[in-house]
Amino acid sequence: MSVHIDFETPADVQDKVYEFVKKVGKEGNGRFKKGMNEVIKVCERGAAKLVVMAENVDPSEMMMPIPLICKERGIPFIYVSDQGYLGEAAGLPEGRPTSAIAITELDGAADEFKSIVTSANELAGN
Repeated sequence: MSVHIDFETPADVQDKVYEFVKKVGKEGNGRFKKGMNEVIKVCERGAAKLVVMAENVDPSEMMMPIPLICKERGIPFIYVSDQGYLGEAAGLPEGRPTSAIAITELDGAADEFKSIVTSANELAGN
């Protein structure tokens, strides 16, 4: 397990996360920031509603601040296995992975959002 990962996310929950990210990104039911630096900025401002991080980031040490900031600010976070799939789900051009995204606005998909936040909190032990 990489150093930035606090808990393992089951595959069925990861599938729900990817589908949710597709609704927010590709289908335009919200807004998000992508990439480690942007996610850190949004989290420090307290503007993130949910953070999704990829497990296969190299070097993983670069991602260590994100879970710490999320815990400090009370922002739920969850992991998915692959940054390539995360980038694709977010609607980025083909072959463009992203290490993390932060959901900042929701225009729809509220039920899915609540379900994922509940799962994230349970997995994190909150």
